[in-house]
Amino acid sequence: MSFNISSCKRFISTLAATLLLTQFVQAEPVNINTADATSLAKALNGVGPAKAKAIVSYREKNGPFKTVDQLAMVEGMTQKLIDKNRADIKLGADKAAGAQPAGQPAVKPAKPAS
Repeated sequence: MSFNISSCKRFISTLAATLLLTQFVQAEPVNINTADATSLAKALNGVGPAKAKAIVSYREKNGPFKTVDQLAMVEGMTQKLIDKNRADIKLGADKAAGAQPAGQPAVKPAKPAS
């Protein structure tokens, strides 16, 4: 196998361009209530096959996730890992992890004292 300067430069340029472009490509958020383990592992940073299977297993035993933070109940899922992936997680059809429904306050107001 022989290498010449021209082919090495071309290879390095292609490699650099590929690495730069992969940083700008944003994947679609993954629905943690419907995705299979393979999809979860591909979409979530720091989540491999074992954690992805644990997410699916938890969901099958306990029903759909109501909040993203409920992922902390899954073995191996830390709050730091959840926060790192929050923008890539969906709970429902159009319900992004951090989004509140239109017109809904983030927190219910306290009832006035009578």
